[in-house]
Amino acid sequence: MKVADFDYELPEELIAQTPIEKRDTSRLMILNRKEESIEHKTFRDIIDYLNEGDCLVINNTKVIPARLYGKKETGANVEFLLLKQLEGDIWECIVRPGNKLKPGTIVYFGDGILKAEVLDILLDGTRKVKFEYKGIFNEILDKIGLMPLPPYIHEELKERNRYQTVYAKYEGSAAAPTAGLHFTEELLKKIEEKGVKIAKVTLHVGIGTFRPVKEDDVEEHEMHSEHFYIKKEDVEKINETKKNGKRVIAVGTTSCRVLESISNEQGLVNECEADTSIYIYPGYKFKCIDGLITNFHLPKSTLIMLVSALARKRIYT
Repeated sequence: MKVADFDYELPEELIAQTPIEKRDTSRLMILNRKEESIEHKTFRDIIDYLNEGDCLVINNTKVIPARLYGKKETGANVEFLLLKQLEGDIWECIVRPGNKLKPGTIVYFGDGILKAEVLDILLDGTRKVKFEYKGIFNEILDKIGLMPLPPYIHEELKERNRYQTVYAKYEGSAAAPTAGLHFTEELLKKIEEKGVKIAKVTLHVGIGTFRPVKEDDVEEHEMHSEHFYIKKEDVEKINETKKNGKRVIAVGTTSCRVLESISNEQGLVNECEADTSIYIYPGYKFKCIDGLITNFHLPKSTLIMLVSALARKRIYT
């Protein structure tokens, strides 16, 4: 199976650069796999496709303002993107310019309120970085950090909360689980009133979600790893749904990856905290999820491969 099989023409002018005024008025395409039909709706119509007893699984991670602009001791400008907290104040970061940031390099951010030392160069070219500061790290990020928007968004984000879901709770993501951005609190309330359960997982999204697949063969790509956890109360909702013969519908590829990582052959899940590097592409047999609410995905990305697997895309060689 070739990566080129997942390519398509993407006119840049069709990529929305600013959020729609009301989250739930974005466009919605419904793909019915059983009937092999497609409908075009408005996102708030999603409630019409959910049934009593179904379970929506959302990812309640919260994006941190992980993009930092600073200066080396020489005065040269640099850019850091926080990817993953390794331990304490030590983080894995993407840095630019990479060839100028060797171990031992000192960088200052926000007029010196945050200091960083590059400790090591990791295998994929990212850096192991130790931060020094006074106060609370996340409060400093709120002051000087910027939201790490996807590479296809070029407009400045004027309202930071528009790159968060309305249910975002636990900080740690370098990117938003974008499928959930279209839900409003009112829509979620109506969905629950219809008898649909809402379960939560927490997967901290890494920037690897935007990295292109460089290999020609799909099977040769090495998937990035992301940290997740799911609590007992949410496990019970999902398992009850499966046992009752109702549908589990993942909101976003991140929720999907968590559920497929931890489910057994019967689609049941357990309380768990771990890392997942699950790689889903056509030919994969889904164990837990019965449906997926997903967002825009780039050509030749691992995300479009996952969606193709669920949509039963046929690959002809």
